[in-house]
Amino acid sequence: MTSLGTVVAENAIRFLGHDTHQHDEPHLVYLVSGTARLSADGEEWRLGRHEAVWLAPRVPHALRIEPGGMALGPTLDPGDLPRCRVQPLGAVPAIVEVMTTTLGAAPSTSEQVQPFRQALGRVLRGISRPYFPVVPPTHPAVRALAREALRAPSVTLERLAAQHRMSARQVQRVFLDETGLPFTRWRNRARMNAAVEHLRGGGELTAAARAAGYATRAGLLRALSRESGVPVSALSVDAVGALDGP
Repeated sequence: MTSLGTVVAENAIRFLGHDTHQHDEPHLVYLVSGTARLSADGEEWRLGRHEAVWLAPRVPHALRIEPGGMALGPTLDPGDLPRCRVQPLGAVPAIVEVMTTTLGAAPSTSEQVQPFRQALGRVLRGISRPYFPVVPPTHPAVRALAREALRAPSVTLERLAAQHRMSARQVQRVFLDETGLPFTRWRNRARMNAAVEHLRGGGELTAAARAAGYATRAGLLRALSRESGVPVSALSVDAVGALDGP
């Protein structure tokens, strides 16, 4: 586990921010406290306490932490790859637990670091399996539009299409051709995957709904039930068990 930027103390694994650079290994940006702005692949994310973003190898990124904040920047084993080049994770309890333990232990040698890296990799692999199959579009403008659609789930297709100088009909055609799904269903599935990811990491339903852009816990439960066929009553008791069970 390594970090870059201004070192707070000898062998510290924390940093205060860094200019644009990239790693040859997958990388996690995790905010311990405060707020920060992460720029990656030409886009920007605002991070709050305990939120994380998972980066693929060789993704250019920079981090700016507000005064008083602190972040950790572990590199990961080569096989621990995100689903896409930049995968926002939100605040996942299982990641918080591993990172808090790591911060307290402050490992300083490769031998001391390895168990924490392995534990983090297990958590990331466990939460990152998409429950609902979604294929990202390959058309450059539509791929960028898809990323924006997930970051702003209330923005309409018409508005998103106009921002990319396309018509809603053009975008729909690309989604159907390249993903096999109409835009709205693709976005809903991707949002629900983010919620399931949060639940698998130990989060509760209200936080999972918020992380996926749903206004209420009930709204998330109804959406999951419609898409999965699992009754709302079973999801409300044990969403992960109901979804992952037989």
